[in-house]
Amino acid sequence: MTRHRHLIRLGRAAWQVALVLLVLGAVHLYRTWDTASGQAPAFQARDIQGRPVALADHAGQPMLVHFWASWCPVCRLEEGSIDAIAHDHPVLTVALDSGSDGELKQYMAEQGLGFTVINDRDGAIAARYGVQGVPASFVIGPQGDIRFTSVGYTTGIGLRLRLWLAGWE
Repeated sequence: MTRHRHLIRLGRAAWQVALVLLVLGAVHLYRTWDTASGQAPAFQARDIQGRPVALADHAGQPMLVHFWASWCPVCRLEEGSIDAIAHDHPVLTVALDSGSDGELKQYMAEQGLGFTVINDRDGAIAARYGVQGVPASFVIGPQGDIRFTSVGYTTGIGLRLRLWLAGWE
């Protein structure tokens, strides 16, 4: 093969990679277009155990706010990662359309999960964050600003990396 043909093939491959990255970026932008940005919407609620929780309880450190549902198959793929992250970082999860507090407690026990769950029965917290589908994750920086948003499946490594980056001022 001549050098010229090799360069043409290399150029085509570079354009194809660039096109794929552009499409992926556009899809991400579309999926997160209506989600909250800037300062994270504050909220106070009670978790499914009846304990008061608030976003402000974790001011000064990066944290994860994760929206999910017990019936969501993609959310189930992330559960183990979210639970592991909750051992190392502040995590508040918000369950949507997932039944009563009792049903959520049973689900958490059956799955062996221990992260904090707020039952957003009326969808008020989700609406403040612009969440239209689950799973959706928001990494909040130490100053309370939304640093990263993802909608759809996200790896545990990806979330941990975002939390680490959010800790850098």
